[in-house]
Amino acid sequence: MTPEVKVKNKVRKLLDELRIYYFFPPANGYGRAGIPDVIGCFMGLFIAIECKAGKGKLTALQEREIEKIKEAGGFTFVAREDNINELRELLTCLIQELLPSA
Repeated sequence: MTPEVKVKNKVRKLLDELRIYYFFPPANGYGRAGIPDVIGCFMGLFIAIECKAGKGKLTALQEREIEKIKEAGGFTFVAREDNINELRELLTCLIQELLPSA
C-alpha cells in the first residue's frame, strides 16, 4: 500500500465516521485534470479533499481546481498523514454549523 493510499484510507474512515457522502473520482483520463481525490457533500456543502503523502506538492492544475472550488463556496483541504485530526476538527465544526439547532 502506497503512503498516499494510506492517507486516502484515513480520510475515507473519517468521512464514514462523520456520515459525510463522498466518492473518489476515477483518474482514468476521461475526467478533468486536477480534480481533488475525494469529492463529498454534507447538507449541500461541497467538500473536496486532495490527499498527499509526505512532502508531496499540489500540481498547478490541482491548485487551480481547489481555488475554483473555494471561489464557488466549497470546502477544500489537503490531507496528509500528520493533519487528519485537523481535518476532523474542521469538518466537525462545519457539521455543527450546518445542523439545525435542537
